[in-house]
Amino acid sequence: MSDPQGDTAVIRFRDVARRYVMGDQTVNALDGVDIEIARNEYVAIIGASGSGKSTMMNIIGCLDRPTEGEYWLGGASVGDMNELELARVRNREIGFVFQSFNLLPRASALKNVQQPLVYRGIGRGERHRRAADALGRVGMGDRMDHLPNQLSGGQRQRVAISRALVGDPAILLADEPTGNLDSKTTREIMKLFDELHEEGQTIIMVTHEPDVAAHCERVIRLEDGRIAEDTRQAKRRATAEDATA
Repeated sequence: MSDPQGDTAVIRFRDVARRYVMGDQTVNALDGVDIEIARNEYVAIIGASGSGKSTMMNIIGCLDRPTEGEYWLGGASVGDMNELELARVRNREIGFVFQSFNLLPRASALKNVQQPLVYRGIGRGERHRRAADALGRVGMGDRMDHLPNQLSGGQRQRVAISRALVGDPAILLADEPTGNLDSKTTREIMKLFDELHEEGQTIIMVTHEPDVAAHCERVIRLEDGRIAEDTRQAKRRATAEDATA
């Protein structure tokens, strides 16, 4: 089923709910969420622990399905997709960035970044070219042969961002991307996200850090599985001076 509203939004939720049964109790992790996110938006999803932000992230990323409601991604109904189609969407349409980096410990930065392309069946030479370009894009072109344990936390996150970007995804989905980084490295990574957004990338990030959310043009605050606030703001720009402060 196609989105009846057309392709004006890259993400559209209509009355999305996600419920979990725990013993004799039902937990409403999401409770009737309506939302639209357009291409090239820069969005922060915030909220207290248990507010539903991780559940929303998992549904947006096609890692989980709604119990009720409808979700369209790029005009296509996610509810109509089988597991193989969902895996293809995760590989081609969504780039994931995680707090814990999720890098293969025995693989070089280059091989880590190539991994999504392996699943697409892209040849070795083309994988190498695309991965090298992606690493260069995030300032890691001179660290391609390093293993994760030879890199700093900020460098590992840059590799993870490069891996998320290598397949040219429609959406960059970041889950607490600065949670394991110190303040200086956080500023460096947020400067990179700002630059990616300026280049046209759609970015959605879950964060509990107000300074991180301040970089986004739109902030969605969840409370008890519902949208409590959906506001637009003048985004804060990370500068070169920030990164060296």
